[in-house]
Amino acid sequence: AANLGRSFSSSPINLSAQAKMMKAMVYYGANNLKFENRAVPKIIDPTDAIIKMTQTSICGTDLGIWKGKNPEIEEIAEAKEGKFNGRVLGHEGIGIVDEVGAGVRNVKKGDRVIISCITRCGICENCSRSMYSHCNSGGGWLLGYMIDGTHAEYVRTPFADTSLYKIPQGLSDEAAVLLSDALPTAHEIGVQNGNVKPGDTVAVIGAGPVGMSCVLTSQLYSPSVLIAVDMDDNRLAMAKEMGATHTINSAKEDAVSKILEYTEGRGVDCAMEAVGAQPTWDICQRVLKEGGHLANVGVHGKSVNLEIEKLWIKNLTITTGLVNTNTTEMLMKNCCSGKLKSEKLATHQCKFEDMENNYTVFKHAAEEKAMKLIINF
Repeated sequence: AANLGRSFSSSPINLSAQAKMMKAMVYYGANNLKFENRAVPKIIDPTDAIIKMTQTSICGTDLGIWKGKNPEIEEIAEAKEGKFNGRVLGHEGIGIVDEVGAGVRNVKKGDRVIISCITRCGICENCSRSMYSHCNSGGGWLLGYMIDGTHAEYVRTPFADTSLYKIPQGLSDEAAVLLSDALPTAHEIGVQNGNVKPGDTVAVIGAGPVGMSCVLTSQLYSPSVLIAVDMDDNRLAMAKEMGATHTINSAKEDAVSKILEYTEGRGVDCAMEAVGAQPTWDICQRVLKEGGHLANVGVHGKSVNLEIEKLWIKNLTITTGLVNTNTTEMLMKNCCSGKLKSEKLATHQCKFEDMENNYTVFKHAAEEKAMKLIINF
């Protein structure tokens, strides 16, 4: 672990001998992760379920937390509980229902389920508007953020009836894991917010797992031009294989001028920012044609400059958002039918016991030619 450039350790925490224990990847602050023993979670509310994990994955958001992008994790824990005892990371994955609370009706022990990255009550004001990511009843993005997540052998899922999806026949494990977060995030925050329509011209800036999912799910709406931009030739080759009509390596050529060239000087109807950084934001805001949509999908850790002096006159729409997972079931049907060939995004099969190394591989994804890691328990 010494060569990781970030702190790992495997020192178990002190717990009573009676507690059932499990392995988990725990965040203790910026650059400080520990792969350690934790107590297996228990039912707290009657709407909870306990899931025995079978597959999980690492998201770019997990890396961001590791690097210190989300200090609110410890700040909120300290304000609520008086101390911060670490947070099990992870918000993606599938597993088997191990136990359910007395109020759970839709799932039962033994069911194979997808764990949604968004937890929702289903009945509050925001849930009634399908804005599940801002559930007023204490839901939203909880797992691996406000409560312990899926990078452990067991996870507690609140609001189990509305936050778990039974895995149907014909759905691969790889697609099921991607349906936790990457596919619905790309589709809802990129494609739907970007108002992609048949015949549109689309540019996806950043070809990581979510950007690649934008390339995939855009094709449900038949754009005429679909451009992928990245600095890694391996990822661009995959984007072409996934259906991109054009690719641009922004480390080797000017992405803005190439996009304008591919669109007869007009720019694109929709530009999706799938990184969360000033350079990729700049490409997006400079390639939109009049009436276009800039759909921000990337997670930003600091402010970006908005060139409003150039954009105010162009009748643009700029959208942001956290995934609501209100299209997960539709996407699941398209994965089962073969319409969405998302399995190709799963480039690495890994073991949970190697979790320290898995984080290192994903941190160096370009060198490792890694897109999405499927981590098996």
